[in-house]
Amino acid sequence: MAKGKDVRVTVILECTDCVRNSVNKVSTGISRYITQKNRHNTPNRLELKKFCPYCYKHTVHGEIKK
Repeated sequence: MAKGKDVRVTVILECTDCVRNSVNKVSTGISRYITQKNRHNTPNRLELKKFCPYCYKHTVHGEIKK
């Protein structure tokens, strides 16, 4: 059996625009996606451009802590 931590981990991506706008109460929600990443290939935080249904456009979604 493999020792140590798993190589593939589940991460949550959250819209960075919605998080910034939530202070102003402009947005009605926060867009979140669940995906997996390989720890060995991407040790730093993952950032992907995904569609945000609350902003109605493609925005950068960054990895957050669980």
